Amino acid sequence: MSDVRRTIIDTLEAAELAYTEHGTGTFDVTLPGERKLQTTCRLDIGAHALSIHAFVCRNPDENHQTVYRWLLERNLKMFGVAFAVDSAGDIYLDGRMSLHAVTADELDRVLGAVLTYADESFNTILELGFASSIRKEWEWRESRGESTRNLDAFKNLRPSS
Repeated sequence: MSDVRRTIIDTLEAAELAYTEHGTGTFDVTLPGERKLQTTCRLDIGAHALSIHAFVCRNPDENHQTVYRWLLERNLKMFGVAFAVDSAGDIYLDGRMSLHAVTADELDRVLGAVLTYADESFNTILELGFASSIRKEWEWRESRGESTRNLDAFKNLRPSS
């Protein structure tokens, strides 16, 4: 475990990623994004594998079947991690790496995959699973003269004036 732990710490520090180690061998890493401003990824060194677990989005308000089908289809094209849903319906990226496969290059690659998949998928998940809430947010902000700048990615959901 100490070699894998040292590889993780060295890789995170070389990439200048913020992290916290909770007990020996469990790390929370903050991955900065664009659409999803940050993704927290947990790395947990087990007896035989490194577990990778990252929260992407809470349980969608609507269109569960459409959202989950989109995630499953996306899983077919992914490396190192796959979308998963917990018992509350929240969406995660989850994966495992054999401990002997944990090198700086492979860890960088899997963290890059987590960041890419979370960031690239975020707006689509929101659009599919929270369209009604986004429309209501547009209406509320416009009725009060509030900024809608952070809703720009969802202009297609803006209610007609």
